[in-house]
Amino acid sequence: MVWGASSGAGKSLLATALCRWAARQGLDVAPFKAQNMSNNARVVPAPDGGVGEIGSAQYFQALAARQPPQVDMNPVLLKPERDTASQVVLQGRADAALSRRPWRERSATLAAAARQSFERLAARHEVLVIEGAGSPAEINLAPQDFVNLGSARWARERGALRALLVADIDRGGAFAHLHGTWALLPDDLRGALAGFVLNKFRGDAALLAPGPEQLRALTGVPLLGVLPMWREHGLPDEDGLQAPPKANAQDQQTLPAAGQGPRVAVIAWPHLSNVDEFQPLAGAARLRWARHAAELDGADWIVLPGSKQVSGDLEWLRAHGLAEAIAAHARRGRPLLGICGGLQMLGRVLDDPEGADGQPHGPLPGLDLLPLATRYAAPKRLRAAPVRFGSALAAPWQRLSSLALPAYEIRCGRTAALDATAVPVLFDADGQAIGWQRGSVLGIAAHGLFEDAAVLDALFGRAVRTLDERFDGLADFIDEHLGAATLRALLQA
Repeated sequence: MVWGASSGAGKSLLATALCRWAARQGLDVAPFKAQNMSNNARVVPAPDGGVGEIGSAQYFQALAARQPPQVDMNPVLLKPERDTASQVVLQGRADAALSRRPWRERSATLAAAARQSFERLAARHEVLVIEGAGSPAEINLAPQDFVNLGSARWARERGALRALLVADIDRGGAFAHLHGTWALLPDDLRGALAGFVLNKFRGDAALLAPGPEQLRALTGVPLLGVLPMWREHGLPDEDGLQAPPKANAQDQQTLPAAGQGPRVAVIAWPHLSNVDEFQPLAGAARLRWARHAAELDGADWIVLPGSKQVSGDLEWLRAHGLAEAIAAHARRGRPLLGICGGLQMLGRVLDDPEGADGQPHGPLPGLDLLPLATRYAAPKRLRAAPVRFGSALAAPWQRLSSLALPAYEIRCGRTAALDATAVPVLFDADGQAIGWQRGSVLGIAAHGLFEDAAVLDALFGRAVRTLDERFDGLADFIDEHLGAATLRALLQA
């Protein structure tokens, strides 16, 4: 089990690396996280034979473990809709009733479902790599904490439990975080802690002395390894690719561009979703997350990504002066791409009478850069299936013509063209139009475009590392810095 001294300590990355390292040793290993909070999700098979959503982190961990991703690997997913409310996705399906219940009142129901998934996984695999959430030392939440404490106890009942506690040393205070977390762990779980890991270290490791020795004297727990700062590992953060800071009117910090190639600005509105799909793009273009109109100056491309609350993000877009900058970019004939929620904003009208996308509202004007209308209604459309570009694509998108690629859809909005100037150019597996072009503006309802090597080659003429290469790089990384003997002891079945 991988616990963290805080959010962002490196739990997801370490768990992914452990999954691939174990798989390379020939172990039958699978990931598990009882509850995740993220708007980055993937569509995977559910136990009842249908499909459901899980957090992207567990999706990637499953691929690292060389296992087909499935719902039991992340049975509870909380998708934030605003600061005080989240949509509850239980064993893959959005549950409106649970979403309305107070957090403590719903915890027992969520824990019971999570344990069912845990038991099914544990019965099928030799080893589980279990990721915690936040910190296991949140003593105010301990009675309801099935993600860190409950999962650990379930695992202990089935056999040996070995836990790691990882801290982000780049934030400062790492030794205090480790010692304080150890001290606040429940008595029955403290003995399961096999070792500490310091993550994101910069500098001379010799300068850590005598800290590790003093920490072990205080706790009896060894420091098993120090992981250097590594920004180029190639996987998205759990909460989003290169997790852009939350946008707000007061923060004028410029977000730097990264990578090489064309300058691509992705709008970083408050309710970003599924931004992990842009990770490969960072290796093929100079990628910038933009929150202010000035950050769109000089962009070759602008991308409107997914949104968990489209009407709210559209209002934010206008309030921050980005709507006019986006329209001016389109008038100049430069590439403008909208994906899922971004596609819906590009349209002429958005209608949500039941509040399926957030707060109920009547028809609202979109950006009117594509003649489309979107109406929101339950249930969500969840689908993971290939999509195909047609042959009608015109410049600047003609290089996508006739390409087929894997994709996934997670959305409530039903979008339709209002006139023939919206040319259908992307089609789902049933031949239905789910993407339209007018001039330099392209909108698509499917996610995963930039995860396809053929797309990156067609648009940018660049190859990027495959997922398998990135997973192997992570396994090599922990092998070097934790050591094969330590890893074998942790992961032995």
